[in-house]
Amino acid sequence: MTNYTEEDNIQNSSPIDKYIKQAEEEEKRENFSFIKIIIVMFIIFIGVLFAIFLFADNKEFLEDEFGQDSFITKLFIKLTKSNEAKEKAEFALPFGLKKQNILLLGVDSNGEGSDLWEGTRTDTIVILNIDPKSKSLNAISIPRDSKVYLPDDKGIQKINAAHAIGGINMTIRTIEDTLGIRIDKYIMVHDEAVRKIVEALGGVDIYVEKNMHYNDYSGKLHINLTKGQHHLEADEVIGYLRFRHDAMGDIGRTQRQQWFLRGLLNEIQKPETISKMPEILKIAKEYVKTNMSLYEMSQYAALAKHFDVDNIEIATLPGSPNKKGYTSYWILDPEKTQEVINRLIYRERIKTDKTQFVATILYTKDNAQDAKNLIDMLKNNNVEIKCTDTTTATHSQFIAHSKYITKEYYNWLEKKVPNLDNARQFVFDPVNYYCADTDFTIILAGQ
Repeated sequence: MTNYTEEDNIQNSSPIDKYIKQAEEEEKRENFSFIKIIIVMFIIFIGVLFAIFLFADNKEFLEDEFGQDSFITKLFIKLTKSNEAKEKAEFALPFGLKKQNILLLGVDSNGEGSDLWEGTRTDTIVILNIDPKSKSLNAISIPRDSKVYLPDDKGIQKINAAHAIGGINMTIRTIEDTLGIRIDKYIMVHDEAVRKIVEALGGVDIYVEKNMHYNDYSGKLHINLTKGQHHLEADEVIGYLRFRHDAMGDIGRTQRQQWFLRGLLNEIQKPETISKMPEILKIAKEYVKTNMSLYEMSQYAALAKHFDVDNIEIATLPGSPNKKGYTSYWILDPEKTQEVINRLIYRERIKTDKTQFVATILYTKDNAQDAKNLIDMLKNNNVEIKCTDTTTATHSQFIAHSKYITKEYYNWLEKKVPNLDNARQFVFDPVNYYCADTDFTIILAGQ
């Protein structure tokens, strides 16, 4: 996580009329970021199919809901037959066991009645790296304001302008050229999909970390939430995700979206959710665009059964904010960005003889005793505690700063230090804003 407030655009110099119009209205629109697209991807392509897999052994249910001779019934009954042979892999991906990079894009709206995809900006850009061999998933967020060079002599732009100017092909080429990686597949999800999915589910259980009150009459956004555990309906969820009056700006919204994912996945995995699958699949058909075939999606769904949400490693491309006139850019740090790419895309692991690591512990006042116990156990496992402090954070995290702090090390440490289980979310951030020269930071916040 970074301690800066990213300013929204109120003007953009793009020559594309549609893009200019959108950029001028950006201040009025509350756009989702980072994990929103992972949320929707899990809902539609992973969560939905995963839920069907959970109950697909119930042949009678599938026949009642989808029809005895329907393609969906036949497909999922066939795919789940592999459950009878536990010693074998439960999926047979069409591309074998090679790693795949899936580009996930969240697009905004051009207004009521406009085309869902034409001229839209991609305000959420995430690369999912899937490794079928290890059954693991990494996710890299590309900040929407990242300053890039567009292909075909389109000049310098924010990366979210690529789709508005040149569609999905320009978006893919821009990312491949900027990061030096290959994009295998893409999934685009319209903003409206989130609202529709939550409506279909009947709401989601979310812990609201603070009182949230905000009214935007022109934007028809009204937020009135109190701190605590709530079952939020669709409009309340949208307000929770779009609330932007945080000390840390978009970073606060990103954190809420990450924890919304957990609540959403919990909702999807409830037995009663399976009866809502036909409606959710209809929503997916209207609000999702992809170059994946149904067969490919079904294979990813089979693989998704092995994913552990707590075991996903995430990162945001590191850099720093820069403002030129009325335009705010995110200037990528080339060295740190390459470090993120090497780790999460190429799965680079650097061996080390280092046996002692240095840590920072941040905790809320309610977790002071847990922090003390954690510090004692870490010291007993050869971890030096350099910095400790209180925090107002609402969710726990384990943030690796050193390239030597891997998931394997975290998993080993978790077995040695039971209290570490509270810091479920694993983040890689090579830029350490908390305490210089520490290898990792643990945040204990109780949620």
